[in-house]
Amino acid sequence: MDKKFFRTNSNKAGESPGGRLRAALQAEQPLQVIGVINAYAAILAEKTGFRALYLSGSGVASASYGLPDLGVTTLNDVLADVKRITATTPLPLLVDADTAWGDPAKTVRQMIKAGAAGIHIEDQVEAKRCGHRPNKQLISTSEMVERIKSAISGKTDPAFVLMARTDAVAGEGLEGGIERAIAYRDAGADMIFAEALTNLDQYRTFVNAVKIPVLANITEFGKTPLFTLEELRSAGVGLALYPLSAFRAMNAAALQVFRSIRENGTQKEVLPIMQSRAELYEFLNYQVYEQRLDEMFKKQKS
Repeated sequence: MDKKFFRTNSNKAGESPGGRLRAALQAEQPLQVIGVINAYAAILAEKTGFRALYLSGSGVASASYGLPDLGVTTLNDVLADVKRITATTPLPLLVDADTAWGDPAKTVRQMIKAGAAGIHIEDQVEAKRCGHRPNKQLISTSEMVERIKSAISGKTDPAFVLMARTDAVAGEGLEGGIERAIAYRDAGADMIFAEALTNLDQYRTFVNAVKIPVLANITEFGKTPLFTLEELRSAGVGLALYPLSAFRAMNAAALQVFRSIRENGTQKEVLPIMQSRAELYEFLNYQVYEQRLDEMFKKQKS
C-alpha cells in the first residue's frame, strides 16, 4: 500500500522548509536544533516540542550503514534518510552535507527536492574527520569560498539555508577561524557553524565578528562544554545543536537490553526502560490509520 495513505502531517501551504527554519530561528533564541536519526525519532522530537531537526552525517554513517564518519557515505546515502524524515514531519530539517560531495550545486538542488530546510558544508578536505577529532585537514579559504558560491548557484528556493562550517579554530586559532567565517559570510553563507569552540568568550567573539547567526555544536564527549541555553544566549549564539544525544542514549539502552536478554534468557528485567506498545501506537497515531483501513474495507464490501 502507498505510504502516502498513512501520512497525517502536511507542510504549511506557501511556506518552504527553508522559510520554516528561518521562522523558527526568529521565534526561539537560541534555536534548539535536535538530532534525529530516523523518521520515528523525528516524530518523538516533534511531539516533545522542538521547532527544528538535524540529520547528522555521523548519524547516517553509523546508524544507517555501520560505518565511521570519515567521508565514506555519499549524497544518495544521506538523501535516503532526509526523504524519510521530511515525509514524516513538517519541522524544518537541517542536514549535515559534509564537504558537499564534489558538487555543491547538485547537493543543494537534491536537498531542496528531498525537503530539507538547509545544509551545512565544511572547510575540510574530502576525506574529512569528525570535528572533535585531531589531525583535521582543511582546504584554503578561497577553495571554501568557491564551494559556497557553487552551493548558492544550486538554490531553487531562495529561503533554503546555506550554513558554512569552519573547523579552523583547532588548527589556526580563533582569529583564523573568524577570518575564514567572515569570508564565508561575504561569499553568501546565511549562517556559520563554529566547530569545536571551548569557551563562551570564543562564541561571543565569533558572534560579534560575523554578525550573522552562529551555531554552537553542543555534542557530548567532545571539545565543547555542555553549555546551557542561558549561557549560549548570553554569548549571542543563534542556534544550539544537539546532533546525536538521543542516538547515544538509544545505543546505550539497546546494548543493555541485548546483554540482559543474552545473559538472563528473558527481557523481564529491562521492561522498565522500554517504550510500551501503547506509547508507540500513540506517537504513530495508530488508531487513526486503523480507522482509515476500516473505512476502506467497508467501501470495498459495499
